[in-house]
Amino acid sequence: MRLARQNINSAWFEVIVVSDGPDEQTRNMVKKMAKRAAISLKYIEPDCKNGPAYARNIGWLSAKGQLVAFTDDDCLPQCDWLKTVLKHYKGEELIAYSGSTIVPISNRPHDFELNTAKLQYADFITANCVCTKKALIQIGGFDMRFKLAWREDSDLEFKLIEQCIPIIKLEDACVVHPVRRFPWAVSIKEQRKVIYDALLFKKYPQLYRRKISRQAAWNYYLVVLFTLLFIYFILNGAIYLAFANLCALFALIINFAWKRTKNADRSFKHVSEMLFTSFIIPYVAIYWKTYGALKYRVLLL
Repeated sequence: MRLARQNINSAWFEVIVVSDGPDEQTRNMVKKMAKRAAISLKYIEPDCKNGPAYARNIGWLSAKGQLVAFTDDDCLPQCDWLKTVLKHYKGEELIAYSGSTIVPISNRPHDFELNTAKLQYADFITANCVCTKKALIQIGGFDMRFKLAWREDSDLEFKLIEQCIPIIKLEDACVVHPVRRFPWAVSIKEQRKVIYDALLFKKYPQLYRRKISRQAAWNYYLVVLFTLLFIYFILNGAIYLAFANLCALFALIINFAWKRTKNADRSFKHVSEMLFTSFIIPYVAIYWKTYGALKYRVLLL
């Protein structure tokens, strides 16, 4: 357990593990660690699954210290992680820190690995951040409407920015974020997360456009448009126009698949997966984006 190896006095910090809902395996593992680890280790288990935002709120509200450090269950904080934060902390009541995150990937990375590796360039993620407890109280913690591990950390960052609470970047406060195991065609399932893009955009439209996405995914909309036009022309017997739309549709899909594979694994297995998922993703993404827009009553392209 990396948190037990921090290069500071173990009496200076406590570790709070919050499981997102009943999890017997995690509970037993933490109990075993608590018996042999020379640190204060607390385990909290909510009655039901409500998402990471809800779980993190339970955790920081239970914390005794002035500083609350966040990391994830699939991350490895380096030994000087907390020491680096304490070295820069001067007792400010309202302040936050963002550390650096390393995502190791293979020599022939999968598309999912490359997407995960983008965390290395994020300004603020809960895999590696620290806030004073007073800052968390002032901004109201995490928005529990974010039920998946997606955009809830950006929402926290935007709250800090709006309330003029400084976020200090600490490159030496490092956490390693290995890429978790993933199933075939995982990118299709991942599209469900864009529901929460709509929620974040509704709350902070300007910050969303500046820090998340400057423009709409027009290639997705064009795929849907050319598909509908193809169906329309086929039903009306306009074969040549239908063929032209079909060619445009395939051109968009091939271009999308090429962008996903040009820096990734070029094996037949991976390329075939990218072709298949590149055809499916635009429709699924638009579905979930529309669902999110209707759910949160906001126009997000």
